[in-house]
Amino acid sequence: MSDYEKRAGSAGTRKKAVSAVVYGLLLLWAAMVLFPFYWMVLTSVKSYGAYNSEYIPKFFTLSPTLQNYADAFTTVPLGRYLLNTAVFAIATTAVMLVVITLAAFAFARLEFRGKNLLFVVFLSLMMIPNELVIITNFVTITNWDMRNSFTGLILPSVTSVFYIYLLKENFEQIPDSLYYAAKVDGTSDLKYLLKVMVPISKPTLITVTILKVIECWNSYVWPRLITDDSDYYLVSNGIQEIRENGFGRENIPAMMAAVVVISVPLIVLFLIFRRKVMEGVSRGGTKG
Repeated sequence: MSDYEKRAGSAGTRKKAVSAVVYGLLLLWAAMVLFPFYWMVLTSVKSYGAYNSEYIPKFFTLSPTLQNYADAFTTVPLGRYLLNTAVFAIATTAVMLVVITLAAFAFARLEFRGKNLLFVVFLSLMMIPNELVIITNFVTITNWDMRNSFTGLILPSVTSVFYIYLLKENFEQIPDSLYYAAKVDGTSDLKYLLKVMVPISKPTLITVTILKVIECWNSYVWPRLITDDSDYYLVSNGIQEIRENGFGRENIPAMMAAVVVISVPLIVLFLIFRRKVMEGVSRGGTKG
């Protein structure tokens, strides 16, 4: 065997070894990430008695039950919490899409005095933690008598500086020649936005929509602060209500069943649109 063949064989062996290590680490990472979900589902199908009789936690069960899922909808108003969250997420996302689309178009295509300075000011707002403006929002919503209402829940969340920036970067990738040609044909700015820019930027808009829905679905601090009426509780706040006034502090399987029901819509949403999300993020971060 020649030296070249020996070197080639050695290089191939090292490459296989590196690949094996990489895949091994990826499998370990995947197991660490997925194990909490597996444990959540496993606990949700264990009966209350079986769960409490386990002095050493078991990683499987031979007698699964769906009674916990039935209790999740009959013992507490989980269905109402889900409906409230869906209304909140859909309405907030729809209004936000209108706001950020118009703002991103203005920063990307329109020319007006102080545009760059104003955009810098907008970006600087990203440095301010949301917790610092919660008190101001709370006082404002309270003074407007919007506590315990969907309007009070939705209003502070209808814009996002980050999403405006992401969409602006995407709009700026569209050639200027299309805009000038449209203006020559007498097309209005609004029509150009709806007929040209929005369809081209569809992946980014889908990404923003999904991320906003997830954000709304997981929202906790603001809904907890602005609502003390259970008729307006969202699922994230309802979990605490479930724990305190529903299943009790010790009925962990029933609580896990409720958490599974709450988590499934987001998981399904991401699995359906995962490619659009990746495409939208990559397009939003690429110039040229």
